[in-house]
Amino acid sequence: MVWKRVKKNWRLYLFVLPVIVYLAVFNYAPIYGVLLAFKDFNPVQGIWGSKFNGFEHFTRFFNSFYFGRLIKNTLLLNIMNLVIGFPVPILLALVINEVVNRKAKKTIQTVIFAPYFISTVVVIGMLSVFLNTSTGLVNVIIKDMGGAPISFLTDASKFRWLYVISDIWQFSGYNSVIYLAALSTIDPQLHDAAKIDGASRLKRIIHINLPALMPTITVLFILQVGRLMTVGFEKAFLLQNMRNLETSEVISTYVYKMGLLNSDYGFSTAVGLFNNVINFILLLTFNALSKRVGDSKLY
Repeated sequence: MVWKRVKKNWRLYLFVLPVIVYLAVFNYAPIYGVLLAFKDFNPVQGIWGSKFNGFEHFTRFFNSFYFGRLIKNTLLLNIMNLVIGFPVPILLALVINEVVNRKAKKTIQTVIFAPYFISTVVVIGMLSVFLNTSTGLVNVIIKDMGGAPISFLTDASKFRWLYVISDIWQFSGYNSVIYLAALSTIDPQLHDAAKIDGASRLKRIIHINLPALMPTITVLFILQVGRLMTVGFEKAFLLQNMRNLETSEVISTYVYKMGLLNSDYGFSTAVGLFNNVINFILLLTFNALSKRVGDSKLY
């Protein structure tokens, strides 16, 4: 039965084939490397031939001095990003949706979408130029106003705020596209009926627009919670220096240093695997909670 269907629609399956090959080669085949987490890796013997050591790498990580700091830094950074950054695209979408003038609407969308297309390296370069202690524009203004320069880039207490605020600026506009698409599916007759009943714009947003967005908000929230133990490596690493290491060292940067710089491949794989398992558990947990609370869920 299956082969008959494949034979009948072979042209359609041919279109899907490159994607299947890509996923198999770059997403599924590398899973074999997870074995490194349970082995004393020897490049000469290879992954399969290396000595099996059980959970030794995991025990070493759990007992290490950095374990508590890494978990704390990774969680705090992601929780801040979730609490502060997650609502921003929703608010942007609701505001943009209320703009009547088409030209103004497109201009606003272009301005807030633009930062997404700037590479992370360039964003870090911009932060360095604007926030430099001696020559940065922000500190020049502070000094001109009689204040003392602030060490934005080297102060450990400011790293998280710098990361989160720059993330909001860079990604919120692009992330609002999904919510704008959801808002475009709302039947205009609902708003017309609400206007006739005397509902204000704010009430229409609260009672029509927000309920329409809730399924999308729920799914995206679950996906973001599923990445609660994952911090984007590139920005954290580029913003990192010896003075802010106390708060900027997260699991992804630690895995990079232990794996590629120290060549401790087995240990770094174990840390990465632990990170992914926690993310997977969080994803399943919040999806199950979402099923109980309402109809919206990831699967």
